[in-house]
Amino acid sequence: MSNMKKLNFKKVLIIFVLSILTTMKLNYAQNKVGTAASPFLGIPIGGKAIAMGGAFSSIADDATSLFWNPGATSRIKKHNVSVSQTDHFLDTKHKYFGASIMISQQDAIGIHFNNFDYGEREPVTTINEPNGTGEYWEASDLAIGLTYSRNVTDRFSIGGTVKYIEQNIWHESASQFAIDLGLLFKTQFNGLQVAATLRNFGGELQLEGSDLTNRVDLDPENEGNNENIVAILKTDEFPIPLIYSIGASMPIINQKNIKFTLSADAIRPTNNSEYVNVGSELQIVKYFNIRAGYQSLGQDYAENGLTLGFGLDIALYNYNLIINYAYQDYGRLGDFQTTSLEIQF
Repeated sequence: MSNMKKLNFKKVLIIFVLSILTTMKLNYAQNKVGTAASPFLGIPIGGKAIAMGGAFSSIADDATSLFWNPGATSRIKKHNVSVSQTDHFLDTKHKYFGASIMISQQDAIGIHFNNFDYGEREPVTTINEPNGTGEYWEASDLAIGLTYSRNVTDRFSIGGTVKYIEQNIWHESASQFAIDLGLLFKTQFNGLQVAATLRNFGGELQLEGSDLTNRVDLDPENEGNNENIVAILKTDEFPIPLIYSIGASMPIINQKNIKFTLSADAIRPTNNSEYVNVGSELQIVKYFNIRAGYQSLGQDYAENGLTLGFGLDIALYNYNLIINYAYQDYGRLGDFQTTSLEIQF
């Protein structure tokens, strides 16, 4: 590769990182904590990533990279399918499915489904019918993403995701499109990898539905006019949470039968204060992994913190079956459990 190409790739990385840092600084001056729709887009997914405290943008080496950093997907080098479920408080569940396919040695495509289920249907009650009207309501969030990722050089890769986002509650729904961008750079210094990502860049969400239709009398003081004019209540528009992150990871010990890796991500969401995630992984004989991390260091009023977990890699013919488990301490909200299953082939 020529020096000119090396210089161009370095420029892309520098410009992208500086753009993220500049936007992070501008958004810090306008803190909008709790003002975004679809907060589920910022909830971590995947047993391995969660066990490492969400410090995963520079490591992402399975199909959850479609969520964490699409620029890392082409580095997996194998076809990959990943499913996971996190049991949250009040019987809510966070589910994820992702599949990535290597279409060449340098290119990968993928699709993922990110779903937050708010639990079983509940009866609709009113003041006049406190025992229920006979109807039931439910709510759910969904994001579907399509990803393309490419290894531009042997050390630099880039990727992007286009995704459809939808929120539903009873008869109302809101939908929008967004994009994710990610870069991954493998340095020549002791296996150090650095990453930069921008997630959920898109428009605003606005609820619409049949329950917002009303019949009103525009002139109640006069008789003889139409008292049943059909009107639609207009709800406010809310942005989706734009999330910027810069991450780094490096193996501290890298021997034949043991590998110990540290990672960290600095994250700035537009719907909360900035924070840092840190993580670690101890790999033993390439088949068993012990992980620990800490989420949301420096974030205002954070309940989450310690994360723990493990992974087991089982070789089956030409397939690798990987089972991951993660534990999250959420303070007053209790603890959350995540289980995930991954197949590489």
